Amino acid sequence: MLYNVTVSIDPSIETDWVHWMQNVHIPAVLQTKCFTKCVLSKVHGNEAGECTFSVLYWAISKQDFEQYLSTHALTLQMEHSTRYEGKFVAFRTTMDLISELNP
Repeated sequence: MLYNVTVSIDPSIETDWVHWMQNVHIPAVLQTKCFTKCVLSKVHGNEAGECTFSVLYWAISKQDFEQYLSTHALTLQMEHSTRYEGKFVAFRTTMDLISELNP
């Protein structure tokens, strides 16, 4: 199961936000053992000055994802919200992995 968090941030906090995500938030999420890996990507859209990122987490099962939601999500999301209050918008989606193709 894939869990994607798309976050649009104020460009003035980009450097701090990326550093904090890479060094604090994503490692804390992965330490829950509910996900096996995470891919952080910058989204390139058509809007000038846009500053949007995709944070894609890989869970082994739906049960692992549900464990994350019931046990860890609220605390970790509140840490992010408190740190960047008023400077971001986020939305979350889940996806079922159909296949992973490698060359």
